[in-house]
Amino acid sequence: MDISFGTNRLRDDCNDQRRLNRRYGAEMAKVISRRLDDLRAARVLEDMRNLPGRCHELLADRAGQFSLDLRGPYRLLFVPAHDPVPRLPVGGINWAQVTAVEIIGVEDAHD
Repeated sequence: MDISFGTNRLRDDCNDQRRLNRRYGAEMAKVISRRLDDLRAARVLEDMRNLPGRCHELLADRAGQFSLDLRGPYRLLFVPAHDPVPRLPVGGINWAQVTAVEIIGVEDAHD
């Protein structure tokens, strides 16, 4: 899967292990790297359903976004990088047609 980043800082952090360690700590950096590797290896978003990280679609004010669990309350947030976003006839995003994502952040799920 193709991965892009919402900001240059996020891209630079996620593509440099030392920066990732410094910003998030060694343990969190390992998990972030693992989740990004899983996304890169996936052919389509549907492939992420059965991998660790509980990939799931968010609701309400975060509709259209996806989340992968990291450590504790932290999660990796991303959106499909398609225009238009592939949709199912009954609503929701068609995971089987998402081949590119944009990472938009690492956040505490409780914020």
